[in-house]
Amino acid sequence: MRNVLQTAALAAAMLATLPFAACAAPMGSAPPEMQEVPQTQTPSETQTQAPPEEQKPSRPETPPEEQTPDGGEAQEERQAVYLRVLVNGLNVREGADAGSRVLGQAEKGVLLGYSGDREGYFETRYLGKTAFVSANPRYTEKVCLEAGGERTEKIAEEGEKLLGTPYVYGAVRLHDGTGRLLKNFTAAQFDCSSLMQYIFYRGAGVLLDVTTRTQIRQGEGVAWEDIRRGDLLFFTNASRKDRTGVERVGHVALYLGGNYILHTASDFAKIEPITPLRKSYFLEARRL
Repeated sequence: MRNVLQTAALAAAMLATLPFAACAAPMGSAPPEMQEVPQTQTPSETQTQAPPEEQKPSRPETPPEEQTPDGGEAQEERQAVYLRVLVNGLNVREGADAGSRVLGQAEKGVLLGYSGDREGYFETRYLGKTAFVSANPRYTEKVCLEAGGERTEKIAEEGEKLLGTPYVYGAVRLHDGTGRLLKNFTAAQFDCSSLMQYIFYRGAGVLLDVTTRTQIRQGEGVAWEDIRRGDLLFFTNASRKDRTGVERVGHVALYLGGNYILHTASDFAKIEPITPLRKSYFLEARRL
């Protein structure tokens, strides 16, 4: 009996350290948090080939339809489902087959949105369109974050559609900060502040200003220990860290929970963990 109790206590302690809520796993497979990335990946979906048939997982169960609350506050039992990439260079394809055109490649550790299941593939969104990634448990796994209110989820959804969109410094904004739409705007390129402005406007009709140094003056300040899904996180960077006032501000991202942010910085829009270096650059969180 003592051994049983000790084992149960150890298991509870391990689960308490996981950054994600548990997602339902297919019958007969390991829970998502227990799956390991193999050291070898041949043949590999990262090399534009489909994984061997015998290695494909059984079709996962689709999570129950989410019930959106009427208010803006999150319901504790609601979950937002994502796909965590377990290998570098995972192909994101236009169709659910190995012959489909590759739209881009996702790196290990990032999250992709989850839209549904296909035989051997997960449906997601990439570059503003429906896309697919391998459902082989060597390459991807479902994970969950606690969902926010209806408005927060719509903002996050707008951002998830744009994963993979190239970063362009000084990209044309959607609007001038007051809602007047600007000419030459395109959703094919963003920098950090224009991406946040776009998804807040499209998702919730919220008017963000045009730069990080003006956006940080909007909303209500939130302490780091109180941040939650849907908050804007502002950071400095190596070139601005020694400046003063708002001139220190160099980056903005949307917090999704579980130490993950949705943002774009130097390459393309992605959902990735907050690294220790980026955390050291944290300045302020704002809630709108």
